[in-house]
Amino acid sequence: MPANLTPQYLEAERRYRQAQTPEEQLAALEEMMATIPKHKGTEHMRADIRRRMAKARTEAARRRSSAKGPTWHHVPREGAGQIALVGPPNAGKSRLLAALSNATPVVAPYPFATRQPLPGMVAYENIQIQLVDLPPIAPETSEPWLFALIRQADGALLVADLSDDDLLAGIEQTLELAAQFRTRLVGSRPGGAPGPTARRRPPGDEAVPALLVGAKADAPDAATRLEILREIYGERFPVLAVSADTGVRLDALRAEMFRLLDVIRVYTKIPGHKPDLSAPFVLPRGSTVQDAAAAIHKDFVERLKYARIWGARTFEGQMVQREHVLDDGDVIELHA
Repeated sequence: MPANLTPQYLEAERRYRQAQTPEEQLAALEEMMATIPKHKGTEHMRADIRRRMAKARTEAARRRSSAKGPTWHHVPREGAGQIALVGPPNAGKSRLLAALSNATPVVAPYPFATRQPLPGMVAYENIQIQLVDLPPIAPETSEPWLFALIRQADGALLVADLSDDDLLAGIEQTLELAAQFRTRLVGSRPGGAPGPTARRRPPGDEAVPALLVGAKADAPDAATRLEILREIYGERFPVLAVSADTGVRLDALRAEMFRLLDVIRVYTKIPGHKPDLSAPFVLPRGSTVQDAAAAIHKDFVERLKYARIWGARTFEGQMVQREHVLDDGDVIELHA
């Protein structure tokens, strides 16, 4: 079968031959992969392009590591919490970020389009959750800073490609490489509660609570691959299948992201006034009245005498002490 190569492909191939650096080679190869016709006659050519891309990435990474010093990235936490997108190449992480937030990542049909962390804010009810798209995890690109960002996050979405017959191999390689860099992705604890978030993990604990997300749920045979994914990893992680293209279960994913953070929303009320339900204070689950007072204003802690609570587990305006544990949605009125 003839290849029927396009003029765009031939131009990218010319730039590849003239490239002077691994970065220039990689840019040209990515363009070649994006423009080459996809049919049986180009299977070997596409495989060769992928091989050359891997070689160029390895050489580029080697050159970076031999430069003046190591590369590090930091993403300041914003909103109610920070969740990292983690997965193998072409799993669909960037498309999820684009569908869930106002961020504009590079979404491309070729692997390794994401090269630096990119945050976006995801709206869930009356709060914002920070979602950070990270470069894919693969042997030729994984660097210590990537896994440091995962460990520093409050949680992770481990993304599997439901359009890929090799999705199990991609997830297993991701978990193995993470473990090599002292990063453990863990699922829910018994009873459905997530593992310890970054804000409450003791020093040295590399466990990051994670949700296994089956992306591209609209792909052919995705349901069959989802069954396999649940059979292999269902006892280790909660699993949710979504589609960024059709929007299927994206609302459920937002709710699961909030659950993953393991936080509560607490609202304040001034005596004699209605509560402000527009801007909650976000606290770790298990927080007390005293913790809420400290978050509202440090001066409240020393002067606090008692509080009144409106919530699901209390009668309206119930008087409680400092040690009272708060629930999500509680309204608190502090008295000094």
